Amino acid sequence: MTQSKTKWEPLLYSGLGVAAMFLVLVAVGTIASFVRLRLDLTEDRLYTLSEGTKRILAKIDTPVVIHFYRTRSSTDMPVFLKTYADRVEDLLAEYQQWARGKIEVKKFDPVPDSDAEDSARLDGVEGQVLHPAGLMGMGDKVYLGLAVTCLDQKAAIPYLDPSRERLLEYDLTRAIAQVINPQKPNLGLMTALPVFGQRFNPMMMPMGGGQDPWVFLTELQRDFKVRQIELTAEKIDDDIQVLVVVHPAGISEKTQFALDQFVLRGGKLIAFLDPLSLVDSRNAMGMQNMLQRTAQASSTLDKLLKAWGLDFDVNKVLADKEYFTQVRRREDGRPMPDPTWLSLTPRAINREDVATADLDNVLLPAAGVFTGSAGPGLTQTVLLKSSPNAMLVDKMLAQFGGGTDIKDFKPEDKEFTLALRLTGKFKTAFPDGKPADAAKPEEKKAENKDAEKSAQPEPLKESTQDGVVVLVGDTDLLYDQFCAQIQNFFGQKLIIPFNGNLSFIQNLVEQMMGDSDLIRVRSRGVQRREFEVVKNIQARAEQRYRDTIKRLEDDVAETQRKLNELLANRDAKNQRVILPPDIQQEIANLRAKEARTNRELKEVRKQLRREIDALETRLKWLNIAAMPALVAVAGVSLAVIKRKKTAAK
Repeated sequence: MTQSKTKWEPLLYSGLGVAAMFLVLVAVGTIASFVRLRLDLTEDRLYTLSEGTKRILAKIDTPVVIHFYRTRSSTDMPVFLKTYADRVEDLLAEYQQWARGKIEVKKFDPVPDSDAEDSARLDGVEGQVLHPAGLMGMGDKVYLGLAVTCLDQKAAIPYLDPSRERLLEYDLTRAIAQVINPQKPNLGLMTALPVFGQRFNPMMMPMGGGQDPWVFLTELQRDFKVRQIELTAEKIDDDIQVLVVVHPAGISEKTQFALDQFVLRGGKLIAFLDPLSLVDSRNAMGMQNMLQRTAQASSTLDKLLKAWGLDFDVNKVLADKEYFTQVRRREDGRPMPDPTWLSLTPRAINREDVATADLDNVLLPAAGVFTGSAGPGLTQTVLLKSSPNAMLVDKMLAQFGGGTDIKDFKPEDKEFTLALRLTGKFKTAFPDGKPADAAKPEEKKAENKDAEKSAQPEPLKESTQDGVVVLVGDTDLLYDQFCAQIQNFFGQKLIIPFNGNLSFIQNLVEQMMGDSDLIRVRSRGVQRREFEVVKNIQARAEQRYRDTIKRLEDDVAETQRKLNELLANRDAKNQRVILPPDIQQEIANLRAKEARTNRELKEVRKQLRREIDALETRLKWLNIAAMPALVAVAGVSLAVIKRKKTAAK
């Protein structure tokens, strides 16, 4: 009996151990299904809900329902969409956890001819045709979208595009913010550019015909009631809280007076000025007209800026060797570094201000700078700035390709201000009151002035409370071509930002409106790593070889000029002429000098890339050889340690 008991004890204990382990695993799995833990090891915590999202979720006082439509049962769903849909579901679960019961997620599988498909259509979520039409002439549709509802408010994201994954949190958080705060505040927009679009006109065919509204406007219209304010307005309506002025070319003193009074009564102003609007100048036809438009394609608020202690030179644009952009040349289409097209990195962006803290790149083509210092009672905060390796150049030079030329570049060794904010007590720029109408006869001015005084209240001389004005030295950053890629995906317009320009304008407006919760969410959408070391090496190399390159290029130009003079007397018909031997020898010497100088110039330009090529080689060796070397060292070390332990025994 004892022997039999001893025989079965190991099996009994083993069985009990396996059963206990099974129960433990089931219990751990059950608990883990209710407790969601995520580990985000990215530098910028890209996969963790931002503080802005958490604050918006904390504001929810009425239940929010999210209808999530995802094709599950069909084999037509591509693998990359399935993987992305899993990540979306994971994010939705994170929202539910932080909302503490205020968000309910309902999941649907919209198979053809089902109630779920009808529900998707009612919610504004349409299926996407990803395969060619089949035998029935109908393409296969897959669904991946959602709709957010709160009471009678609804906001839909018809298609969750994987290319916008970095903007997924912002899109979802904004949809929630829209339904819990349905009232849109008023936003004024004043501009001399076709921001609101243009209707198709056959007479405009050489200039491109019709035009859709600009992307930044359509994005602002999703959150605000945008009202167009004419550039000739003499008063800003009292219900306008924030006014955005974009390229006020040819603005009158009366309109500047209206802006002055708007700021003094507590309105918030965002002004985008420009010494050279590329969008405006490109509308010209013909070289002569182009030159005229280039001279006129500038905008400023001279009266207001002077009163605020600032100046904005409309004849100069900034060139920066550190924040240059690769731009294709008109001649051959080759990319060349253009220092007048500024690609600002985080070092040029104010990291302490909520509107710019999370922007990682901003593109400013042909931007101007603000000089001077804020007037009495005003505080100036720089939002965007240049590097010390920058200088001001004539805007005509930048317009016609001179911006790519480095031989005459002489940095001024100071940081220029590209965008700033003024806060404090503003004083009027018109101490004598509203400007008189110059078109009226002199004898009627006094009468009209008395009539205006009797009809309108006394103009404000100083703001009674702290005001806010934001000034940006460029307008082209808002143009579609310079801020986003627009794709037509089966009839739907997809907007994919490739820099922080859109985020910049939206952040500024929302900050002015008093709601900054969405700012940090949005700015996480575009994260591009700049090769800072490479750009610094290139800037130092150009500085070191600038004089040599200029001397060699001048030698080549002078040699070519002499050759042209010697060959100017050739017969235009047969291109043959008998030249004296001394002239022939001089031509041969000049051509030899030209070839020799070109070789030397080519060698100097190679020197510009030598440090970069050396860095690239070191990185390649590090990537290729470092890991095998570490593995080999670790293996040898373990072998030595094991051998010592064995020998010790």
